[in-house]
Amino acid sequence: MYARNSATGSGASAYATIGLQSAAMSASPHQLITMLFDGAKTAITMARHHMANGEIVAKGNAISKAINIIDNGLKASIDAEGGDAAEIALAANVSALYDYVNQRLMYANLRNDPALLDEADRLLDNISSAWREIDPHKPSQLPEAANGPATQRFSAGA
Repeated sequence: MYARNSATGSGASAYATIGLQSAAMSASPHQLITMLFDGAKTAITMARHHMANGEIVAKGNAISKAINIIDNGLKASIDAEGGDAAEIALAANVSALYDYVNQRLMYANLRNDPALLDEADRLLDNISSAWREIDPHKPSQLPEAANGPATQRFSAGA
């Protein structure tokens, strides 16, 4: 019904790229890390799709993209310099976890093993969900007692 040509595909891709660049330019540092997690997850999802369809080159490119996001984005953003001993140890542990995830991704590519993609995806989801929980712009949860009706907390008269 509609013919998709390269101009249409490249136009949509350019539009998506501009949208992503605009979002990145207006994002907080916390949001930028969240975007990196989302990008790595998308790349792993695409790798899984390409693996299932036997698209070897596309699978390798998607896995390489995920590894690049983890190494040059997520891992590079770890502050291993500042802080006390506990913070330095945490940074080292998270860095080692990123290395392990990348190793799982490389093995998934070499062995064509979707279970290894799933493992890498689950590990990144765990880190990502913890990261999202500490979002400084996330509305804080009030204790249950404070969530009662406003009439109990404020008096209209007297």
